[in-house]
Formats: sequence, structure tokens, C-alpha cells
Amino acid sequence: MKLLLLGPLELRVAGTGMDLGQPRRQAVLAALAADTGRPVTLETLVDRVWDGDPPDAARSVVYSHISRLRRLLDEAAVREGGGAAARPPIRLGKISGGYLLEADDDAVDLARFRSLVARGREPLYPDAERAGHLEEALRLWRGAPLPGLSGAWAERMRTAWNQERIEAAVAWAQTCLRQGGPERVPELLRPLLADHPLSEQLAAVLMRSLAAVGSTTDALHVYTRIRRQLADELDLPPGPELRSAYEELPSGTAARKRQAPPPRAVPAPAQLPMDVSNFTGRDVQLADLTRALIPGAGANGATAAVVSAVSGTAGVGKTALAVHWAHRSRDAFPDGQLYVDLRGYDPQRPVSAAQALTGFLTALGVLRQEIPLRLEDRAARYRTALDGRRLLVVLDNAASAAQVRHLLPGSPDCRTLITSRDSLGALVSVNGAHRVVLDALSGTDSLALLRALIGERIDAERSAAADLADQCARLPLALRVAAELVLSRPAEPLARLVAELHDHQRRLDLLDSGDDPRAAVRAVFSWSYARLAELPARLFRLLGLYPGPDTDAHAAAALAGESVEAVRRALDLLARAHLLNRTAAGRYGMHDLLRVYAAELAAGHDPAAEREAALTRLLDHCLAASAAAMDVLYPAERHLRPAVERTGTGLPPLRTADEARAWLAAAQSTLVALCSRTEEPGPSGHTVRIATTLHRHYERSGHYTDALTVHTHALRAARSVGDVRGEADVLVCLGAVHRRLGDYDSAQQLHDTALALCRRIGYAAGEARHLTNVGVLHELRGRYREAAEQHERAVALFRSVGDAPGEADVLNNLGIVLELLEDFEASVERYERALELYRAVDHPLGEASALGNLGILVARLGDHAAAARHFERALTLFRRLANAAGTGHALSNLGNALSGLGRHEEAAGHQREALDLFRRIGERYGETGALNGLGEALHGLGRAAEALAAHAEALEIAREIDEQEEQARAHVGAAAVLRDGEPEEADARLREALDLYTALGSPRAEEVRGMLDAG
Repeated sequence: MKLLLLGPLELRVAGTGMDLGQPRRQAVLAALAADTGRPVTLETLVDRVWDGDPPDAARSVVYSHISRLRRLLDEAAVREGGGAAARPPIRLGKISGGYLLEADDDAVDLARFRSLVARGREPLYPDAERAGHLEEALRLWRGAPLPGLSGAWAERMRTAWNQERIEAAVAWAQTCLRQGGPERVPELLRPLLADHPLSEQLAAVLMRSLAAVGSTTDALHVYTRIRRQLADELDLPPGPELRSAYEELPSGTAARKRQAPPPRAVPAPAQLPMDVSNFTGRDVQLADLTRALIPGAGANGATAAVVSAVSGTAGVGKTALAVHWAHRSRDAFPDGQLYVDLRGYDPQRPVSAAQALTGFLTALGVLRQEIPLRLEDRAARYRTALDGRRLLVVLDNAASAAQVRHLLPGSPDCRTLITSRDSLGALVSVNGAHRVVLDALSGTDSLALLRALIGERIDAERSAAADLADQCARLPLALRVAAELVLSRPAEPLARLVAELHDHQRRLDLLDSGDDPRAAVRAVFSWSYARLAELPARLFRLLGLYPGPDTDAHAAAALAGESVEAVRRALDLLARAHLLNRTAAGRYGMHDLLRVYAAELAAGHDPAAEREAALTRLLDHCLAASAAAMDVLYPAERHLRPAVERTGTGLPPLRTADEARAWLAAAQSTLVALCSRTEEPGPSGHTVRIATTLHRHYERSGHYTDALTVHTHALRAARSVGDVRGEADVLVCLGAVHRRLGDYDSAQQLHDTALALCRRIGYAAGEARHLTNVGVLHELRGRYREAAEQHERAVALFRSVGDAPGEADVLNNLGIVLELLEDFEASVERYERALELYRAVDHPLGEASALGNLGILVARLGDHAAAARHFERALTLFRRLANAAGTGHALSNLGNALSGLGRHEEAAGHQREALDLFRRIGERYGETGALNGLGEALHGLGRAAEALAAHAEALEIAREIDEQEEQARAHVGAAAVLRDGEPEEADARLREALDLYTALGSPRAEEVRGMLDAG
């Protein structure tokens, strides 16, 4: 027989727990067991159980509990196998004025723990034996002590016993370190520090043990976390012991290289572009970067974030230097490398800090749904994600200090490398940036690069090669383009080619000053461009107009109005000539200087009408490809999307859901760039149609930040050309996204604005869509009668315009509201009519939703087995459709039905799976429902403390999003758990639920009132 206090209170017999009864009885047993072997007066017992405020009948209640505990202990002794004359391992006796709990040496884990700790502290024992006693004592713990008991006495005991545990753990770890066995320490100390994150004793000894096994990076993470928490929660700096442990950690590059990155749920980001082939020269600058950016290699050290700015003219090799150095230095940054091309010198399409932060946070493992919308909040989340990591951030092609300010890490363990044509003086003066100024290659390095690119011809014609380098202004980009042209004409002497270039430069009308190195670059570009055939030349010019960072052959074909195969050959030719670069499988990008040059060529060679026609073809292509992808992913919702015609140049393969998602991911930057061109009147109609076409993809994939960007541009586009109907359609999209994010007030304002527009222009279908969205908002806020009224009006409007899928959607929503109003007959009627319509139009998503709603109603009427069957059919459909939100709700609802059937273990598993899904996609409404369902399942399993914790978390989230139905459900669930042991608290929770249900006008108020009356 064992009585366990170091975790949930348990009485175990032959390894099986016995039912201790209500929480008050458990409190009496704990109050006696805390002083095992010592008398406890009746007054002390009463004070411990009721925190100094006992009821009048407290003594009688204690007598009753003592009597039942004696019988329980006697029964346990019999089950243990002891005879009538045998001495029970745990005995409860009466003494003068109180009681005494006696126990054998090993029968109470708290007493056993203290005995082992005393032996572990005995200096006469050798270290190995002492460590063994202390480790045995620590392994007696099963979690936080007495989690099911509340009150001041229980809290004091938890605090005191936890401190004993911490002190024992520190003593054990120090003993292990002394005897040379640090490798076992982290296993026990990591979870203990997680439970007590402000314990400097634990953190210090854990850091020393990690350093002793070579995990200095992990030790730094421990220090960074506790330092931050001490500052945030207590406004205190680290104490002497913690600072000492930090100062003892190994430092220097060699030590850092041995460290593995800390374990994380996602792989370390590795975003660097491919290293530059045949990189030549720049030894001084590479060494300078190493001294500036790697701790221990120079004077900067690790005391502050160091920003190194590489500045220089276009084509001088800034990006090549940064990427080459970053690849060489990967070992110094074991937690990864982030990279973004900010395109700061693209006048129309620079990457904003908000866009860059979204990409970085995603790479760091932050779910898209958790990325804040405000720039300042997003930057703060980024700095938090970087805290404690040793990571390199490369910000390429920055236009100004302002563009990168929010992208600078706050952690001293991160380094930032920025390239820019600007000197970034503000970063140097304010942030202490180390500036590296890049100039043209030296004559020797220029010849070395040409030899690496061209080969031994350079040695045979060294004078001509030097002349070629000079004509290229010794700029790497120009040298590479020229080298490719030389290689394309192997039979001609280098001197003749150089003379040709020299003559071409004299004839070319370039920039104002012949001293501008960009003039040489353009001359080389022109020299290479002049040799292109008609289609590659025209494609090169048009790609200067392309709004995205890279393209595929199908989009380029649409831009040029040519066949995909012809354009693919032209793209390959341009890549071989270094006028394009391959960015990924089947995609091509362009250096920003080449882009500017190409755009200028287009402006000079191609009439404005042809340029506009090319962009229109590209918009048509992107809209058609978006529609095709959505048809694959959401075929039943074609009627909600604008009609789109197929383009003549064809579409990329979009036959499967995987192909559709892959195209949407690859094209996302281009789609956003296209939708951002709202200041230009031409693409406005396309922008609105692209936004409304992609609405469901953004909403259901959880890409809410992208959705808000695209829809906001679309709204501006519609308003700029007076497209009132388009404006109303985009407002549907925006309102739905804000609702998904839990911002009900903003969603309501958007729908109200749209309703006025729809009524003004007589747009009945649009009015119906907004009405039903408003109905959903009313329902989420518990305003069921108002919700029903909105849905009924929407049904009539959809029916009047013959929109069967729209009518079915609203009937489905209306069934939910009527069920909440307990008009069950009407609710069933609406669900069944919706199912008929969904099946008639082959709408599996709607069918799954209606099945789920019908299951909820059947469960409420008491037929949990039938409800489970409905939910299983819905779950199958949702999973087949890869619909994460629907899958989550089906799982949670199935869990609720299984709880109703008494299958609590299965129910808890389904609720946990649903909870993970909702957290992954950021749906807080679903999260609070799954938590409440989990609490109900855990209560059924008898795990009271965990059940209360689940309901408490559900209540907190429901309050945050103003979801009153789930608030009330959380109170009712908690009251069910508390009913036996804390009837007063249970009644208080029920009264909270009653107030909420009454305010909602819900008939469930009567149900709760009946529970209160029944006591």
C-alpha cells in the first residue's frame, strides 16, 4: 500500500489506485499525511481544510471524513493481502485532541523522499552513493503536488515541497558534476526548470551540465530564456550564481562550431541562394566580414547585434560577396540562415518589411495564423522567435535604413548582413553597423575571373583580355555577361570581339557621364542583347515589365503571347547568356539592373499598346490559372467565383490538389504584386476577380495575412473605378477573414457597408451573402433570434435569384440557429432540405457540413450513436476534401458524441486531434470548443484536475473572442467537476452560466436553473 502526495493525491494498492472520494475528503487525508508520524489537532485539520473560514458543521464533516478514511485504509490493507492480525502499512489513529497518521518507512512518498534526501546530503557517504539516493528521491515525483486541492494551505505545501525538490535536484546535479557524470543531468533538470522557469539555481546547474557535455549553445539558450523572464516578470537582472554560470561558458569560434542547434519542431532555416560559381577575389572584404560578424574573430564580440552593410554600385558583386561569405561561414551560425531579396531598387515592387517578416516567421516555424497583422507586432514576434538563436540574417538589395529597421534581430547571438547601393549611414551611426564598401575588381582579379569563366584563351590573348576587363569596368556582372558572349563565338579571336565591343560602346547613346560604371554594364548588356534572335529579345524586354520576383514558362508565354515550348527555349537561352537566372525548378528571375535595362528597352522598342496588351495577357493567365487551381481544390464552389475564360497560351499542369497548391504557393508573390498595381486603372477589374477567386483558398488554408493584403488592394481597385458590385464582393471576403481572426466588430462593419451598397444597386445575391455572414456573427455572439432573422431573409433572396447552393448554405446556418433556440423540428427540416440541395448540385463540402450539424442536433436529443454515425460520414468527406477546419469540427463533434456514449478515452483522443488542428490553422472558436469537449471527456475519465484546466483555458479563449456560448459551456463543465467536492464553487459557476445563457436568450438557461435548484 502506498500513499502518494508528490503529484496527484493517490492511494495505491498492488499498483492500482483506489477512489478517495470527494475533494474535501482528499484534503483531510493530505492534511494528515503532510505530518505523517506527528499528531495533528482537530483545530489544525479544520484550518487546513477550510483556510481559516470553516462552516458551522466543520467538526462534524471532519469526523465523517475520518470515519470513511479509516474504512478505506482497512479495505486497502485487506486487498493488499494482510490478515486480520497483520499490521496495516498505513494507519489512522485517534489521539487526545486530534489524529495521527502512521506509516511504514516506504508507504508515504513524501516521507520516503525526505529520508532519501537526508541520506543524499550525508557527507560521510561517497559521491556516487549520495547521487544515487538523491536521484531515487527525485524520481518519486510525478508532477505538481496536490493539483486537485485548492486553498492557502495546499498552496503553501506545494511551494514548500517544490522548493525541497529544487534543492535536492541542485544537490544531485552538483554531485554528478563533481564525479564526472554530467550527461544524465539534463534529462531530470529540463522538465523541472520548465515547471519552475524563474529558479536561478536550477538554470545555473543545468547550464554547467550542458557545457560539460559540449552543448554550449543549449546552455546559452537556457541563460537567454531565464534572463528574459526575470526581466519581464520580476524586473530583475540575473543573480550572481547565474551570471557566474554564464561567464564560465566556453567562447570563441572553435567552441561554437562544435555546438548543435537546439532541438526545435522545425528544421533550421537554410534560405541562402546557391553560391556563386567561380567566385574570384575579394579576400580583403571576406576577411573584414569575418572579423565583423563572427564573435571571437574580431573586436565586435557578442555584446550587441552587429549589422554589416556591403555597399557599392549596381553590378559590383554585392550579392555575390554576401552569399559567398554566408556559405563559407555557415558553421558559425548553427541555428540557420535567413535570406530575402528586398528588391529595394525596383521602383514599383520593393519587398516591404511586413512581407519579409511573414517569410522569416514562417521559416522559423511560426504558423501563418499566428503571425500578427500589425507591422510592429510582427517585428516583435520575429525578435522573440530569434531570441537565443545563433543565426545569420541576409538582407539583400536594401534601399534604405528604413526598409530594414524592423528586420534587425534583437538578440546578441544573431548577425545581420545587408547589401545596398546606399551607404546606410543611419545604421552605422544608430545601430553600430560595420560598413564594407565594395569597388570594382582589381585588374588581376578581373583577369582571374575571366580565366575561370572563359579558360586558357585568356592566357594566349592577355592584352585583349585586359582591354575587355576595362571595357566591362571590371564589374563582375558585366564580366560574366561578356564572357558568355565570348564563349558563344569560339572561333573568333578575342581581340576582334573586344574591338567590336569597343565600337559598340562608342556608338551607343548611354547615360550622361562616361565615368558612370553603369554605362559600361549597359554597354555589355546591349552587346549581348543585340545578338539575340527576335523572340528571346522581345521576351527579355517584356520580362522587364513582369511584376513578380520570378516566372515560369507558362506565365512568360502569356506575357509574350507565344507558345510555351518556344518561350521555354527562349528562357533557357537567356539563362545561358546570364540575362536571366534560374531561381527554382522551372522558374526564372532577373537581376534588378537587368530588369531596369529590359524595361527601358521595352519602353523604347515596344509601343505602349503592346506593353499594355502583354500585361493584360499576363493578368488573364494568372486569373485563369487561379480559377483552375480553385476548381481542383473547391469544385463545388464554382458558382461563388467570377466566370473566367481560358487563355490561348495554356495553363501549367493543375490536375491534382497537390499541383494546385504547389502553383498557388509558387505564384503567390506574383499574385500579390499584380493585385498591388491598384494605382493603375488597367488591372483593377482583374485585381477584384483574382481576389474573389482566391478568397476560399486564403480563408481555408489559413493564409490570413496574405488574404488581407490581396483583398485590401482589391477593395481599393474596385473603388478606384467605381465597381460597386466588385466592392461588395470583396467586402464579403474581407469580412469573412476578420471573422476567422476573431475580430467580429470589424467584420460587422464591413458587412454593414456592403449591405448598403447591395441594396443601392439591387444586387440580391450579394445582399444575401452578406446577410448570412451577419447571421453567423450574431450566432457567434449568442444573438440567436437576430441570427435567425438574417438567415431567413438570405434564404428568400437566394431562392428569388435561383441560387440553390447559396440557399443550401443559408439553410444549413439557419438550422444551427434554430437548434440553439430549441426549435428542433424546424432545425431538422432546414438541415434535411440543405442536404437535398447539396446532393442535387454535387456539393460534398456542403453535404459534410449539413451532416455535422444534423449530428449535433441528434446528439442533443440524446441519440449519441446516431450522432456519431453522422459525424463519421462528415469526417470522411472533410478529410477527402483536405478541409482542415471542417475536419477539426467533425473530430470535436465526434468526440462529444463518444463522451455521450461513455467512450471517454476515444473522445479525449478525438478532441486532442481537433485541438491540434485548430491551433495549427488559428481558428480560436474551434479551439475553445475542443477544449471544452476535452474537459468533459477528462471528467468522464475521473481526471478532475486536467478537466478543470481544459475548461479554464476554454473559458479564457472564449472571453478573448467574446464567444458567450462556449463561456457558458466552460462554466457548466467546471461545475460538473466541482460538484462533489466544492459545491459552493460549483453553484457559483452555474450562476455564471445562467447569466450568460439568460443574456443570450438561450433556452439552456432553464436547464442550468434546474441544475441549481436540484443542488
